[in-house]
Amino acid sequence: MSTAVIVHPIRTVADHRVALGRIEALWGSRRGTPEGDELDVLIDLVHSYEERRHAMPRGRTRDVVRHLMEANGLTQGDLPEIGPQSAVSAILSGKRSLNLRMIKALAKRFHLPADAFIE
Repeated sequence: MSTAVIVHPIRTVADHRVALGRIEALWGSRRGTPEGDELDVLIDLVHSYEERRHAMPRGRTRDVVRHLMEANGLTQGDLPEIGPQSAVSAILSGKRSLNLRMIKALAKRFHLPADAFIE
């Protein structure tokens, strides 16, 4: 007999944040328990939301950075991980590449694998 798990759709950034917090609280729960079932469902919902919201372009690093900026409403000045606005502009125009420090910082900020920023 299983216990009903109450979850809600993830439609907003706030919903996403709440779901991630709940996942963190449930992390390590045993499969087959109500907590384990809730964890499995939440992981699927978060994955689906992230796929829809952050569908990553494949290919050039600058396209990935541009996509993340647009998806998160950021300007060139909002990416201190890369540097000043002029450095971001150089990345987006293809005149400069991301270095390892930038890649690690962007991966951490956007919760993505580092290879998302490597061409």
